[in-house]
Amino acid sequence: MAVRWHGRGGAVAASVLAGAVGMTLLTVTGCSEGGAAANDGKPDKARPDAASVRRAADTLRRAGSSRVRTSMETTSGGTRVTIEGRGSFDFVRRTGKLRVALPRGAEGARPGERRPVTELIAPGALYMKNRGAGVPPDKWVRVATSALPDGNLVTGGATDPVSAAELLRGARHIVYEGVTELRGERVWHFSGVVDMEAAAVAAPPHAQRQLRAAEKGFSGNGVPFDAYLDGQGRLRKVQHRFTFAAGPTRGDEGVAVLSTTVLDAFGTRVRVVMPASRDIYAGRIATP
Repeated sequence: MAVRWHGRGGAVAASVLAGAVGMTLLTVTGCSEGGAAANDGKPDKARPDAASVRRAADTLRRAGSSRVRTSMETTSGGTRVTIEGRGSFDFVRRTGKLRVALPRGAEGARPGERRPVTELIAPGALYMKNRGAGVPPDKWVRVATSALPDGNLVTGGATDPVSAAELLRGARHIVYEGVTELRGERVWHFSGVVDMEAAAVAAPPHAQRQLRAAEKGFSGNGVPFDAYLDGQGRLRKVQHRFTFAAGPTRGDEGVAVLSTTVLDAFGTRVRVVMPASRDIYAGRIATP
């Protein structure tokens, strides 16, 4: 999954973050959409419903902001590889900051170290610092997310929470799985499949370009998901199972990626300062 980025000073050629660390960057059960019963067989009038799942992005916007934890898992050469991130996100401004830890053995890391990459997420753009691949450590790499083959749903090693929630606008075959606890709080678990085209159609204009780009990057139109909502309908955890189309040497298996986003501490103060143009790298990035 190679991409070409265009920046100040000329074209910047690069593989996705997963490729840069020597990797190729996974179903669900149970009752039907609508008035499903709670675990004891009685209706739970307080719980969110299928419509709450599709409204997750709007509910997050009303919540304002939160802390974020992310993880992305795939299997490479029979070994499970995980990229983890922590940070915070402003759902109104659609900006956030994550510190993403690459797997041990990633290019540019010391033995046993998980090299950290700082990521700033803004509408239409992803900024990465300590990117490696020949980029000076004090410089940022800027990527136009709509130019990426997956709309940046996995390229940066994390699915930003707004995009994760926007995908749920296309949720179909929603199943209520019951009540559970997440970090000591009661949450309602739903599963289903995202229709990527429907998500793009239902998304607001500022998100449509990104989701349209993502439609082209995955194998098939359906993305299985598990979503956990609290009593206020706020998304507390969501998992998407993306599958990329296989390359010519990989048969028809495709590449499976499990992306997890966990949200808490709603109302957290978020301060994101975007890099000045002089701090953005304009050279050529090495391609593995």
